[in-house]
Amino acid sequence: MRRDSRLSGVLHVLLHMANHAGPVTSETLAKAMSTNPVVIRRVMAGLRDQGYVRAEKGHGGGWTLACEPAALTLLDVYTALGEPTLLALGNRTESPGCVVEQAVNAALGRSFAQAEALLRASFADVTLAALAADVRRRTRRAGGKPGMAHA
Repeated sequence: MRRDSRLSGVLHVLLHMANHAGPVTSETLAKAMSTNPVVIRRVMAGLRDQGYVRAEKGHGGGWTLACEPAALTLLDVYTALGEPTLLALGNRTESPGCVVEQAVNAALGRSFAQAEALLRASFADVTLAALAADVRRRTRRAGGKPGMAHA
C-alpha cells in the first residue's frame, strides 16, 4: 500500500523556509524535495489559504512563512492539507446486515477513532518551532549547518 507522505513533505518544506532568510522560490523548494515546482505550488496553496504562508511574485519573490513557527502546529498543517487519512486500516462493508460484521466494525471503529484522536492531540502538541530546534540540534551533532542542501 502506498503511503501518503504529504504531511512529512510539507513539514520538510516549511522547515527549509523557517531556516531561510527571505522568500524561497517554488523552484528552490522543488529541488530540495526532488519534485516539480508545480507540486510545491499546489501543496502550498492550502497553507496560503489558511494564512500560514504567503507568496510574493516577481524578482526576489517566493514563499515565506506568514506566522511565527511557534504558532504553527502539525495539526494546523495536517488540517490545511485537507486531513488526509491517518490510518490505512478500514472496516469491511460487504455485508452491512451481518451482525458479526456489525460487531467487528463497531469495535474497530471505536479503536480507529481513539487512535486518530491520539494522533491529532499529538500533532497539536508539536510546533514548527520545536521541529526547527530539533533540526538545529541534529545539525550541530552532525557537524554541519542547516540549509537547503541534502546529504
